[in-house]
Amino acid sequence: MSTAQAPTAHDPTGVLRAPLPEDPHEALHAVRERTRTLVAGLTRAQLETQFDPLLSPLVWDLAHIAAYEDLWLVHRHGGRPLLHPELAAMYDAFETPRAVRGDLELLDVPAAWAYLDDVRGRVDEVVAERGVDPELHELVLRHELQHTETMLQAMRLGGLAPWLDALPGGAGDARPAGADARPREQSDDVAARALARVRRPALIDVPAPDGRVSVGADPEGFAYDNERPRHERPLEPFRIARRPVTVETWRAFAADGGYDDRALWSDDGWAWRAGGAGTDVRDSTGGGGYAGPPPGARGEDEAACHLSFFEAEAIAAWCGLRLPTEAEWEHARASGLLHDAGAVWEWTASPFEGYPGFVPRPYPEYSAVFFGRGYRVLRGGSFASHPRVATASFRNWDLPERHQIFSGVRLAADAPDHPSGAPASRRPTAGGRA
Repeated sequence: MSTAQAPTAHDPTGVLRAPLPEDPHEALHAVRERTRTLVAGLTRAQLETQFDPLLSPLVWDLAHIAAYEDLWLVHRHGGRPLLHPELAAMYDAFETPRAVRGDLELLDVPAAWAYLDDVRGRVDEVVAERGVDPELHELVLRHELQHTETMLQAMRLGGLAPWLDALPGGAGDARPAGADARPREQSDDVAARALARVRRPALIDVPAPDGRVSVGADPEGFAYDNERPRHERPLEPFRIARRPVTVETWRAFAADGGYDDRALWSDDGWAWRAGGAGTDVRDSTGGGGYAGPPPGARGEDEAACHLSFFEAEAIAAWCGLRLPTEAEWEHARASGLLHDAGAVWEWTASPFEGYPGFVPRPYPEYSAVFFGRGYRVLRGGSFASHPRVATASFRNWDLPERHQIFSGVRLAADAPDHPSGAPASRRPTAGGRA
């Protein structure tokens, strides 16, 4: 292997959502430069440290990106043997779970960058010989884009990316859960009115004239297997918030005792809230308990971030509302009614399952192995997602207790006289167990 190093970072914010070339192979190279820029300011020790068992050491992600590209564009498309078959298991996400990756003898930083460079050289050779496979190229470049968002989550947990703090969803001065959300000199009457205001987010009426809507990706173009087939679903008129839940609303929920009100939480959510066995949640002292405050970004009206599904349920119940189903969310997005979509990933009430007629492609492990295991769907993308990935039909998913992701929530309600059959407000349904 060579000893190639990542270049020095110049402007990470400038590359985060920068457009990519239309040509798949040119886009592949642009994505790699983006990856290098995002992590170039980090030291070797920072790249090789695991900051949380939920997230990999960054150097594992880098080598995993190389292994994935070698598998699909060199081995599968080009018909060549793997460059380093001895590394396949270590950099396979299923063979090597996140919790153990920090204990392994991973490639060091110079070797990981060299692996990336060597694989890319092989890809260039395959393309020169056989041309581009548009679907596989798109699969590989989007895979890298998704992994860099995961890496940014780890960088934020490790305090390695202060430039993220200036972005919507970045760090702010959010107070600990339960802190007083109003100045002491405020009168009780003023405080009551302020509390009522944040508990009544602006809702938009969303019609469903035919009682059915189309959901999923179109047959043409690239999409992941879980986005297809495009199909119709019954849908009653409903109401949805113009914007995701804000930091102000989250703080008011916490100050009003929302984290201690059992009536607002599902059974699974309350077990998570209490730091029961099997949860991965830690408070700021390292003990069991609910998540720390979401970052406040640049103001109280920014979207609250790092909320778990359980917190999203409880906040919805506190507001007398509910989470939208993903069909509702997608219909509202397609209707152009959602403001600030893409600020944070937005939890929906929907479990992660295959659509009717689902066919795994290009490999079963991408989606199908997660069906029926308690995962919940998130929609919309975050400030750290590239638009090439965060399309209107893209389905993200995670376990309901997870909050390391850049996740928030947008609330919904039934339209008057049109009960939707979605989970009711006030007492959430039980979340998934996994």
